[in-house]
Amino acid sequence: MKFTIIGSGAIGGLAGAYLHKAGHDVTFVDRWKEHVDALNENGLKVDGVRGDIHFAGVKAKTPDQLSGDLGAVLVATKSQHTLEALKQIMPLLNSDSIVVSYQNGFNEPDMVALLSEAGLPGDKIVIGSIPNYGGALVDPGYIEFVHEGPVQLGELSGEMTPRLQAVGDALSALTEVQYSDHIWGQIWAKEVYSAQVVFSALADAKIRDTLGVERYARIAGAVVKEALEIADANGIDVQAFDFFDPANYRVKTAADTQKLLDNVNHAIWLLKKDQDTKPAHDFKKKGSGIWWDIVYRKRPSETRAFAGKLIEYGKKAGADTRLNEKMTSMIYEIEDGKRALGFHNFDELEAYAASIGKTLP
Repeated sequence: MKFTIIGSGAIGGLAGAYLHKAGHDVTFVDRWKEHVDALNENGLKVDGVRGDIHFAGVKAKTPDQLSGDLGAVLVATKSQHTLEALKQIMPLLNSDSIVVSYQNGFNEPDMVALLSEAGLPGDKIVIGSIPNYGGALVDPGYIEFVHEGPVQLGELSGEMTPRLQAVGDALSALTEVQYSDHIWGQIWAKEVYSAQVVFSALADAKIRDTLGVERYARIAGAVVKEALEIADANGIDVQAFDFFDPANYRVKTAADTQKLLDNVNHAIWLLKKDQDTKPAHDFKKKGSGIWWDIVYRKRPSETRAFAGKLIEYGKKAGADTRLNEKMTSMIYEIEDGKRALGFHNFDELEAYAASIGKTLP
C-alpha cells in the first residue's frame, strides 16, 4: 500500500518507519529540510523502548517536492499546522483520497470543512485517529521511541469500511490498531485526558514528579474534571481508552477522588513500564510533548490547538472553563518568556482552584 506521511516527526516518523519495514511504499514528508536530508542520506535511526534500530532506504521529501498520487495520507503535523499542511497537498487530492488525521487535537471538523470548501467530499476523505504511542524527534534523522501504545482508528461515519481495514492492517506493523465506531468520542476523550498532560508541563520535571505526586495529581484531576464537564455540555459521549476512563473523573466524594488518583497512577505506569525495561537507555524525553516543545525544541506547544480549542467549545456551550483557562494562560506565559517553569505554578493553580471552589473532595 502507498503512504505519504505529512509531518515525519515522532508520531508520523515511527509510523512511516514500520510501514516501510513491512514493505509498503512510504514517502516521509517534512518541512525541516535537515531532517529530510538526513533521512535520504542515512535512513532513520530509532532508539528507546524497542532498542536501537536503523531503517535504511527510506525516501523523504519537503512538501514542495510532492507530486502525483499520494496514496493514503497520514497528517501527523503538530495540531496547529494541520490546515496549512492540508492546503499544501489539496491540489493532489481527489474524491477517492484517504487522509488520516494522525495527531492530537480537534482537527477533523476543520479538515472536513476545508476540503468541502474546495469541492471535495471532506467527510468521505477524512479518517479520524488517536495515536497513543509516544516518541520524540531528537535530531535530524533520529527519533526516540518513548512509550508503547495502540492506535484508535475510525471513519467519521462510524462505519467499518474496506479502506479503514486496509489502513489499519498496514499500521498494525507498528502497533495494535483498535477500530472505533465512535472516533469523535475517542478524540474528545484524548483531549479531555490531555488537560492533565498540559498541567504536567508547568514544571521542568519528570512525569513521576508531577502527576506522580498525589498533591499535584489532585490539582490535575480537578482540571480534567472540568474538561469532562465541558464535553458533557457539548453533548459528547466521551469514550474510555487505555490511559483514561472518564467515569473516574466524575468526582463527588472522597472515595471518587481516590479512584481518580488510581487512574492517574495507572496511566503513569502504562506510560513508563516499557522504559523501566531499558535501564541502560537515558531517555531524552522525560515529560510530555508539551514539555518537549517548550524545554527541548524551544517552540510554542500544541496547547492552543487542543486545550485552547477545548475552552472555545466550553464557552460556546456555556460551560465553566475557568480552571482550564487559568492553566493554559500559564503555559502561554511560559512560552512567551513571561513566566518561569517550576513547581510554584502548581501552587498557584492549586490556590486558584480552591478560590473558585474546584478542589476535589
